[in-house]
Amino acid sequence: MEQKDKEVALLTEELEFAKTYMDLLKIRFEDAVVFDFSDDFLSQEFKILPLSLQLLLENAVKHNIVSNSKPLHISNIEKDGYLVISNTLNKKSTVASSTQVGLRNIVDRYTLLTDRQVVVENTTDKFIVKLPLLIKKQTIMKPTFDEQDSSLKARKKVDNLKEFYQNLVAYCVVIPFLIFINLYTSPQYHWFWFPLFGWGIGLAIRGYKVLGYDALLGENWEERKIKEYMQQEQQIKELLFIL
Repeated sequence: MEQKDKEVALLTEELEFAKTYMDLLKIRFEDAVVFDFSDDFLSQEFKILPLSLQLLLENAVKHNIVSNSKPLHISNIEKDGYLVISNTLNKKSTVASSTQVGLRNIVDRYTLLTDRQVVVENTTDKFIVKLPLLIKKQTIMKPTFDEQDSSLKARKKVDNLKEFYQNLVAYCVVIPFLIFINLYTSPQYHWFWFPLFGWGIGLAIRGYKVLGYDALLGENWEERKIKEYMQQEQQIKELLFIL
């Protein structure tokens, strides 16, 4: 939860998180899964994509047979600026063909961070993924206060506009129906004027609040009038300058 919103995360932190996940896998599979993970890196400032290491561990277990007779070996090394994660291949025959959505997501997200590409290799006995090791300042991809405030205001305006249009449709449907009932049952007394005007006035006030000046005076009325007055002021100054 803490890592998911980060653009990049420290490799050491991701490795510690992965080791916790590996401990859970060891409890589940015992000796059927073997990990050979190193934490000896050239730099402690290396960063990778958050949760990418865990996803690769999950895929290795998901797509391969894990048994005491055929243990699944998963390892990592640092090589040529890459974190190389490899696992032995012993594919499950009953598993449907992989869509590789998770791996594709890692590849796509890396393209936003670096020109160096994620390398995927598939040999006869191993599946290998090479993640570029990054040196980049950690950032959190969260909207700013202004963006959040603008989003809330925009959503509120949309909700108000939606409610106004719903009331307008209801008005256009119900009022003619009331007029028909009134004229059909008691044509001598036209009581339909009360809901027609009462509801109509309320709807007009609601529409004015939602649509504002633009509904009556045209789109961007305030901006147009400000520009008009500014132009008039400028013309007066130029005229006085000439005189």
